[in-house]
Amino acid sequence: MDVHVRGGPAAPFLSASDLFATEYDLDRSVTVRVREDPDERTRVSHDDESHLLTISRQAATSAMARELALHEFAHMHRYEEGHPSHTQSTREAIYLGLAGHSVERRTLSHCYQIANHMKDIYADDVWVDVAPADKLVAFLESSLAAAVANAPRERQAWDRLTPATDPDINAVNAAFALALVERHDLVDAGHPIYDLAHAAAEDAPHVDFGAFKDQFRTLARDTDESEYRKALVDVTRAYATASNGDQAAD
Repeated sequence: MDVHVRGGPAAPFLSASDLFATEYDLDRSVTVRVREDPDERTRVSHDDESHLLTISRQAATSAMARELALHEFAHMHRYEEGHPSHTQSTREAIYLGLAGHSVERRTLSHCYQIANHMKDIYADDVWVDVAPADKLVAFLESSLAAAVANAPRERQAWDRLTPATDPDINAVNAAFALALVERHDLVDAGHPIYDLAHAAAEDAPHVDFGAFKDQFRTLARDTDESEYRKALVDVTRAYATASNGDQAAD
């Protein structure tokens, strides 16, 4: 793997590259660009010859830097191999799933977040077995704890809050977290992440937490374009229905 780091510490990215290369490789070169903007944790773009990972300095110097790099290298690997989750049009599948529904802008934003979860499942399938996952579990646990603590207790308060504190997407995020750890057997049944996930689910009782968890957990590892598109359409439609009371489009 050919990795170049600009504007920040190289150690976590080169360490991640060495680990990743024990099982996988990337045909294209990777440039890591560290930026000061703390709101842009990670973003990946591709061209015919290279990958570009833009990452905030805060993330690049965090305890999770190596794991974040492994995760993004895995996304690059999925892109290079032409995996449907990374090459198919997300917008097309989401709008197909939303056909017949009138949705708020926040719901549309959440649908893109859910699509990213599905991409993340397939990326994490690549790297989770390459390195210890204890930091990943701790990150998921702390993220869930913060989301549950910040969730509004009254539905009408949602418009004054960021999407990260919306109980509906919190419940889906919790379903994703449990699906990921169960897919890779990362925790036992008594782990605190279960209590946090169930608390998030209770804040959004109209969201079918169990169905979302099962959908994420059982995504076919060797999926094809048609199967993946159907899975994304189904999960988009399920979320739109839960969040909007199955309102028909105008």
